[in-house]
Amino acid sequence: MQVVIQLAILVVGFVLLMKGADFFVEGASKIADKFGIPQLVIGLTIVAMGTSLPEAAVSISAATKGSAEITIGNVLGSNIMNILLILGITAVIRAIPVQKSTVRYEIPFVILVTAVLAGTGLADHQVSRIEGVILWVFFIVYFIYLLKMAKQGNPAAAEEEKPEKELPIWLLILMVIGGAAMIVVGSDLAVDAATKLATIFGMSERLIGLTIVAFGTSLPELVTSATAAVKGKSDIAVGNIVGSNIFNILFVTGTTALITPVAYSADFLVDSVAAMAAAVLLLICVLPRKRLNRLGGAVMLAGYAAYFVYLIR
Repeated sequence: MQVVIQLAILVVGFVLLMKGADFFVEGASKIADKFGIPQLVIGLTIVAMGTSLPEAAVSISAATKGSAEITIGNVLGSNIMNILLILGITAVIRAIPVQKSTVRYEIPFVILVTAVLAGTGLADHQVSRIEGVILWVFFIVYFIYLLKMAKQGNPAAAEEEKPEKELPIWLLILMVIGGAAMIVVGSDLAVDAATKLATIFGMSERLIGLTIVAFGTSLPELVTSATAAVKGKSDIAVGNIVGSNIFNILFVTGTTALITPVAYSADFLVDSVAAMAAAVLLLICVLPRKRLNRLGGAVMLAGYAAYFVYLIR
C-alpha cells in the first residue's frame, strides 16, 4: 500500500512539474513580449530554459535535501534517455533531418561538457561552487553561440513565432506565480516520493535518479518529439534534444552547484561514459547523410535497452 501511495505522489509531482513549467514559460514569455523584448531573446532564454525547469527544480530540491545522488542521476539519466530513448523512438516513427551546425558544433559540445562534468566530479567526488562557476562560464559561451546562430537565421536556435490572442497582464502574472509554485511543490513531492521508493525497494538514489526521476523529467521532451514526428515536423528534434542536454549539464548542474555543492560518487563514471557514448553514437549515425534514419533509431533503442539492463542487473 505504501508503494502505491508513493507512486501516486510521484506521478502527481511529475504532473505539477510539467504543467507548472508550461504555465511559467507561457506567462513569462508573453509578459516579456508585452514589454517589447524581442521574440529571439525570449526564445533563447525563457522558453529554452523552460524545457530544463523540471530537471532544475528536482536537482536543486534533491541537493538541498541531501539526496545528492538524485541530482547527478537525474541530469545524466535525462541526457542518456533524451538521446537513446527519445530520439530513438522519434527516428523509428520518422527519419529526422539534422542541421550542419548540430553535427559540427552542438553534438561535439555535448560530448565536451559531459566530459567536463565527469572530470570536475571525479576530481574531488563533488561538483563544488567553483566548478559550478566553470559550468556557468561554458553556459555563457554556449548562450553567445546560440545568439549568433539565431541572428544568422538558424531555425533551431529560436522558437517559431505564432500569432496568439492577447491575455490580460493579471492572468499572465498569475500563470507565472502559479507555475513557479507548481514547480516547487512538484519537485518536493517527486524527490520525497523517489527517496522513499528507493528505501522501500532497497534501490540506491543513483538508480532512482537515473531511471524513474529521469524519465519523469524527460516526459515533456518525449511527448513533444514523438508528436512532432507523427505530424512530420521533426526537422529540429535533434537540435532541440542536444540543446536540452547542454542546458541540463551547464544550467541545471551549474546552478545547483552554486546553491550547494553536489556530491558525485565514483559510480557515476559509468553513467557519464554512457552519456558521452550516446552522443558519440548519435554523431556516428547522423554524419553520413545529416539525418537520423530508422536504422539509427533502432540502434539507439537497443543501446538504451543494454544500458537499462546494466542498471537493473
